[in-house]
Amino acid sequence: MTTRMLLLADTHVPKRARRLPDAVLHAVDDADLVVHAGDWVDLATLDLLESRSHAFHGVYGNNDGPELRARLPEIARFTVEDVEIAVIHETGAATRREERMDAAFAGVDLLVFGHSHIPWDTVSPAGMRLLNPGSPTDRRRQPVCTMMWVTIDGTDIETTLVPVL
Repeated sequence: MTTRMLLLADTHVPKRARRLPDAVLHAVDDADLVVHAGDWVDLATLDLLESRSHAFHGVYGNNDGPELRARLPEIARFTVEDVEIAVIHETGAATRREERMDAAFAGVDLLVFGHSHIPWDTVSPAGMRLLNPGSPTDRRRQPVCTMMWVTIDGTDIETTLVPVL
């Protein structure tokens, strides 16, 4: 069985955008699983994604208030097919990130994170894949806003970074 996972982070609605772009909503409808790595800002976006998703996992970020923190964990852990996944908003500085995350998330095959708004796809020394989908609403210093598709087939992980125009 193959699972198509949509990765989102740092939506910052309504501070950075009034609402999620249509491309994101269409992707949510097409995904087997939606994962959001925090910095929602408003509860309505969480409600919208939960209601439209076939399956959903999310965490809160540093910009998320008490209502979001009451409904979401700081760290989410789950399994998709044969892949152990963890989600967290912030991993700290890019320097030595992979080594720090190996120590913090031993046994995890795939770590999804956000915070920087910078797309990231690397493999740690222990073999853990680290993915950051960027932001679909606030590109900061990136050329475009982004989200990420992840296809999992057994233990195989394939990614596609998608511009959100």
